[in-house]
This record gives sequence, structure tokens and C-alpha cells, in this order.
Amino acid sequence: MAHKAGFVNIIGNPNVGKSTLMNAFVGEKLSIITSKAQTTRHRILGIVNGDDFQVVLSDTPGIIKPAYELQESMMGFVKSAFEDADILIYMVEIGEQNLKDEAFFQKITNAKIPVLLLLNKIDTSHQEQLENQVQLWTEKVPSAEIFPISALEGFNVKEVFNRIIELLPESPPFYPKDQLTDKPERFFINEKIREKILLHYKKEIPYAVEIETEEFFEEEKIIRIRSVIMVERESQKGIIIGHKGSALKRVGMEARKDLETFFDKKIHLELYVKVNKNWRSNQNQLKRFGYNQR
Repeated sequence: MAHKAGFVNIIGNPNVGKSTLMNAFVGEKLSIITSKAQTTRHRILGIVNGDDFQVVLSDTPGIIKPAYELQESMMGFVKSAFEDADILIYMVEIGEQNLKDEAFFQKITNAKIPVLLLLNKIDTSHQEQLENQVQLWTEKVPSAEIFPISALEGFNVKEVFNRIIELLPESPPFYPKDQLTDKPERFFINEKIREKILLHYKKEIPYAVEIETEEFFEEEKIIRIRSVIMVERESQKGIIIGHKGSALKRVGMEARKDLETFFDKKIHLELYVKVNKNWRSNQNQLKRFGYNQR
């Protein structure tokens, strides 16, 4: 039997469930998930292998109108997702009417590759609303195959994945068959810590934060990690640390538990907080943190 392989790139507005779908396909929590917009900042690959196929899935940041350099870089990751896709997944949620960027929407409607339009969160809708939404998106993107799904509940997810395999081009694998993602271990450490900050802090704080793992030592029975939480202002540093260090301690404890599950090993995690002024608008800093790959 011929081997199939290809890039399947997931795009859509913020908070439509792209990361939840990616994790459901891969069977691992690669992308962090919170209710806040802009949770995903990078383009993250998740690789699913079978005897005769390799699906290279790509989770991307939600489409927004950029307000500063970091967001410009995030939208650069989305643009790159159009360039190498063999199959495009355009994800919308019940009640959604359009994409937040008309230029991206035109790229979807004019795509020369298969487009699967996934109507997510149908577990929150009723039959009449679902039928109306299917009709709306059939008219807006007539070239797309539409699948009503619930990524969170797993409804129709397997059916979508089977259709992806049918549509894949014949190709040898792009990555070793035992590889799960293109990102290094330190990336996932940073993301687990950032997820806890997104969950526990409000307003601007989560968006002003970047994580850098400075040390990663793996021993036989334990992994020792030292990570720095970067903020933009001194006042944000105080909020991150909290009264007598209580807020930072909570972040560290929750992140450590997740990392022990992820690595299946005992973790010793040290967290520090530093001020890195206006890093979100600094080209050199963005490159250092893996952004601005344009």
C-alpha cells in the first residue's frame, strides 16, 4: 500500500477550539488551552503516524488585527500556514458569521487545496441553529466540505481525521515515525508555565509575559528546571510574585504537576521573575523568543 503524508493546517478566529482539536487528533496536550484570546502565540506542529500515513498538523494563533510587533509576528505564523498546506482546516464556532480579517478569508475561499470547514461547539447549539449555520457557511465557502463537530466532546473528530487521511497526497513521511512535534522540550516547559499565568492573572498581565527556560538538567530520576518569567514593568513583577510569593508559588506548583505528567518523571522547578521592558515591541527580543520568523 502506498504511503501518504501531508501538512494539515488549522486556522480560524481566536477561541474557536483550534488547540483543542489539535490535541484531540494527536492524543497529547501539545497546545495550551484557556478561555483567553491569543493563548496560542506560535505555530505548533503535532505529528500523527500510522503504518501507511503521516499527518503533520499545525495549530496557529487566532486571526486578529495586529496592534504591536508580537501580534504582527503571530499573524506571520498564520500566513505561513497557507503556504505549505496540503489540506486546510478552517475552524468556526456556532454563531460565528465571518473571519476577522477579510484578506485571510479571501485566501480560504480561493484556496486550490481541499478545505475542511469545521463548525465547532455544536454541543452548545440546537438543531435549527445548526442547520442555519451549515447553510450560511455553505454559501460563504462553497468549495469547502463542512463537518459539524465538538472538539471538546470528541463528536465527529474521528470522521474528520479519516477524511484527512483520504485527502492526503502520496508521499514518504516528512519526520521520523516516532516524532510527536517539531518543538524542543524547553518550548513545552515555557508553555505550561505560561498557561498557568493565563489562567490565574487578569487584564494585561498574561499578554505582557514571556517565559524563558535557562536550565534543563535531566537525571535518572528527576529533571531539574530553572525558568524565568519575563514581564514588561516593575508593577507587573510584583503582581506575578504576589503577597509573600504566594501567587508565584501557585504557578510553580501547578506547572510542576503538569510537567511531571508530560515528561513522566519527577520535576524540580525553580521560577524567577525579571523585567524586560517593552519586549513585545522589540525586534531583537522577539527573535530571541522565537518570534519574527518572517
